[in-house]
Amino acid sequence: MSRDFWVYGAAVAAAAVVGVLLAAGSGAAPGAAGKALWDGMFGSSYGFGSALNTAAVLALIATGFTAAHRAGLVNVGAEGQLALGGIAATAVGVHLPDGAPPLVAAPLVLVAGFAAGALWAGIAAWLRVWRGTSEVITTLLLNFVGLGLVSLAVHETALLRQPVTSVETLPQSKQLATGARLPLLGLPQSPATIAVVVALVALVVTAIVVRRTATGVRLAAVGHSEAAAARLGLPVTRLRVAALATAGGLAGVAGAGLVATVPFVLAENFTSGYGFAGLVVGLLARGSLVAVGGIALAFGLLTTGGINLQVAAAVPASSVQVVQSVLILCVAGAVVFRQRRFRRGKAEAAA
Repeated sequence: MSRDFWVYGAAVAAAAVVGVLLAAGSGAAPGAAGKALWDGMFGSSYGFGSALNTAAVLALIATGFTAAHRAGLVNVGAEGQLALGGIAATAVGVHLPDGAPPLVAAPLVLVAGFAAGALWAGIAAWLRVWRGTSEVITTLLLNFVGLGLVSLAVHETALLRQPVTSVETLPQSKQLATGARLPLLGLPQSPATIAVVVALVALVVTAIVVRRTATGVRLAAVGHSEAAAARLGLPVTRLRVAALATAGGLAGVAGAGLVATVPFVLAENFTSGYGFAGLVVGLLARGSLVAVGGIALAFGLLTTGGINLQVAAAVPASSVQVVQSVLILCVAGAVVFRQRRFRRGKAEAAA
């Protein structure tokens, strides 16, 4: 614990120094930039609620990534799974009657997103277990297909594009039915939706399954050695397919959550790189679902803080992305350095 504290603490400190230098390079006083960033993260209920919504999306993706990684699989296809989840959720949401009760309509939208994401990941799972094709390659390539399907769906009136009334009609879907929109949490002046609760439940349930059940032990056995797990009689194929499908399903739920919040439409680029950001959260968490929640929240806060940084201190919002990238590199570098020192220490002790 103490070593992890110093590893992450040093990474955060290095990223903070880079942020201060970027703010100074943009002509803003470091104090003013820091205040603008803090106000964007914690200064208003609206900003904090937006951060919670972003964190929920990232946490869902990272939770699925962690579950798949437990079985020795690396899911880099969350962006495509997110896209398919959004398409399926929109297809359900725009065809529901406006009078549909939220207790029925909202879960239907989320279930549709989960099913579509799971099926999309299932393609890569099938290729992995029956054809031996690396899931890293297939999930990565399926990202581009998924994003292309979003573009097709919102440009074709026969699919999901809203009725074209003029040349100014945007290529996007109609708004989801009122009942299909995710309800707000009810916090004062906050846009936070029940997606936050869904992400938290998914995180807790996954942690229990992975750490406290026989299924989690079986997944770990498959992840450590597929051959040894097969010799023990474990259903390796079923476990791997289920793990990757679950990862895709949770990413699909995240996509459903994105289209079921303001502005309640499916549009091009609605994924906004969330799939890749969630992958980064999962990598940084290093298998810890507690860390998934903390890192996802930190990334969500940085995103909303960066918006206010641009408005209040005239610092480019891309500076926050640079800080995030530096944070990722520092954490990854520190972890590798620590592992090498550990191995060197073991080798010296053995000698």
